[in-house]
Order: sequence, then structure tokens, then C-alpha cells
Amino acid sequence: MEIVLIAMAGGTMLVLASFSGYLLGLANKVFHVEVDPRIDAVNAALPGANCGGCGFVGCMPYAEAVAAGKALPDKCTVGGASVAEAVAKIMGVEVKPSWPYRPVVHCRAHTNDKLGRAEYRGEQTCAAANIVGSIQGCAYGCMGLGDCVRACDYDAIHIVDGLATVDYEKCVGCGACARACPRNIISMTPFKRGRMLAVACSNKDFGKDVKAVCKVGCIGCTACSRTSDIFKMEGKIARIDYDKYDPDQLESARVALSKCPARAIVEIGEPTPEDLAKVADEEAPAIAQADFKTTVDKTDWHG
Repeated sequence: MEIVLIAMAGGTMLVLASFSGYLLGLANKVFHVEVDPRIDAVNAALPGANCGGCGFVGCMPYAEAVAAGKALPDKCTVGGASVAEAVAKIMGVEVKPSWPYRPVVHCRAHTNDKLGRAEYRGEQTCAAANIVGSIQGCAYGCMGLGDCVRACDYDAIHIVDGLATVDYEKCVGCGACARACPRNIISMTPFKRGRMLAVACSNKDFGKDVKAVCKVGCIGCTACSRTSDIFKMEGKIARIDYDKYDPDQLESARVALSKCPARAIVEIGEPTPEDLAKVADEEAPAIAQADFKTTVDKTDWHG
């Protein structure tokens, strides 16, 4: 009798298992969602940095957008041209010529150039200091507390004598520093050549007000815009129209650079062999690393 009961139980379990397997197989066919195999292929070709430089939250969402035709194959700033070519090959398209985007800090005021500075003892971040507003006279300049430094995963930006300074040899153009800056003085700019001209100031006030808070700020004299058509005035501040920027035809722009009384127009980017030769005998300045601390770190707790 026991043998019969065991056999019946085993048979019942076998029937249930077979029926469950059939239902699972049927559900797999009914609810199956076709996945574009190019998504995995594109994702595998990406570096996996998940930096957000492409405009998406990570590599997989970007791969999905590329496979769906909603994003171009050359948006990976970390991977560069080689990854763009690999992704384009997977998608069966050609990569159009484009320029890498790199950050430009629109300020050149080091510690001694900043006038009207006040002692700041609050949260040692730019985001917190920007709310206070009295950390320095210029409400547009770099505060030098290193939010951009902490945001960079590539050690490509540092605070040097109170000013955020980009190391273009390490920079991959992910844009994390630009997103971290509460004053939005870091912009992502198309680098049409290794060395580029930039206006290193963001102060929109009148010239006399700029001079009252900064030794090196743009005073809105319009000398640059009257010399070269790549410069344009946005209110009282000069800006470069990078759509008109031709690296091979910058004679007038270089004249504007020499005429700028505030020396607010600068050359940035990777140094050329000529630049390196000029400073071959000079000692490199030390890099001041931001020391991130909060007001909680020095609080005595009781109880």
C-alpha cells in the first residue's frame, strides 16, 4: 500500500512539474521581448566609465539610444575616436568628423587677484559658499574650494593657487567638472586644435565694478570684438564664437589677445613643443589639493 501511495505521489509531482514546465515555456513565447543584439555589442565596445559625458546616465542607456537611432556613435568622450569608429561599424554607419569637447574655466583670477575676499569658515565646498555669496568680491569668479576636483574621476582638474586649472593631457571631456560648478563658469567647448583661445572671465558688470573686485577681469572695453569677428560682446563680457573659430586663420584674434588690457584672453589646452621648450628650465608649481572637510568634522558631540 505504501509503495502505491509513493508511486502516486511521485506521479503527481511529475505531472505538476511537466505542466509547470509547459506553462513556463508558453509564457516565455507569449511574453518574449525581442532585444536588439546591437545593444550588447555597442555596450561591449564602450569603456564602461558611466561618466555621463555622452549625455546619458551610463553606458547601457547610451548603447540603447544608439541602437534605436536616437544618439550618434561619437558621443563617448572617454573612448574617443577609436570607440566612435567601433560603434559606427556595429551600426553600419560612418562617423562624421567632429571635435572633442573639453572644459574651459572662464576665470583666471588666482588668490592674490581676487579683491574683497572675506574669511569663510562654513562648509568647504563651492556649492555651500556660493549661497553665502561674500566669500569674495567677484560673484562670478572661481571660489577655489574644489567641487570640480572631487567630481573628476580622471585627476584632470586641480585647484592651483585658488583657481580651478584643467590638466588637458589627462582630461577626457566627460563634463563632470562643468556640472559640479555652482557658478557655471566651466563650459564644455569644441577643441578644434590642441591649443585654443578662450575668454577667462565671467564677470558681467561694468568695467569699474570689475576692477574693484578683480585684478584680471574683463572690463568690457570691446577691443577684441573690434579687432576680430570671432569675438562678440554679451552685455559687458567678451565671448568667442566657436562656430567662426578657424585655427588656421587666427591672425586678427591673436592681435586681439595682445591688445586686451586685462589679459583676459588666454591660450589653453595641451602644450605644443614650442610651449614646452620655453619653460624647460622652469620648476613646475606644486598642485594644491583641496582638503574636503565639513563643519561637522570639528564639532564636539556630547551626550
